[in-house]
Amino acid sequence: MSIEISELDSIITKQGLKKNAVIPALLAIQEEYNYVPPEAIERVAEQLDVPLMQVYQVVSFYKVFSLEPRGIHTITVCLGTACHVRGSDFLLDQVERVLSIKPGETSVDRQFTLEAVNCLGVCALGPVMVIDGKYFGNMNVSKVERVINKFKDKEVVADEE
Repeated sequence: MSIEISELDSIITKQGLKKNAVIPALLAIQEEYNYVPPEAIERVAEQLDVPLMQVYQVVSFYKVFSLEPRGIHTITVCLGTACHVRGSDFLLDQVERVLSIKPGETSVDRQFTLEAVNCLGVCALGPVMVIDGKYFGNMNVSKVERVINKFKDKEVVADEE
């Protein structure tokens, strides 16, 4: 993917050319590209007159930022205790099989990024899978592919699975 400097400059300028606009500029860049490319980090530092190391520190400190290309959709599987005892390990295994990726990876087609977390705080719905902020509770392996396909086909309405 080629990053146009003029496009970066436009994104950064919309956030304001002030030193306190580092986080908003990086968020806008990530929104546009689904990650923060290295050339964007350098450009933010230049445009906002902030040391390059400071911009790298911000990007590496906040979990919201990714230095690797991410998918259009983010799938999160809860591995907390309540979900674990209800089979979330099997759920995660099935997502891995369907997408051919492991947690922290992005599918080859850049459609999906998979994450595993320790708790989503909705224990009564476990096991839980979240796609783009839409919660799918009481999940099991037989539902995984159907739910993922809804996002591939852009039928992104979270129904009672």
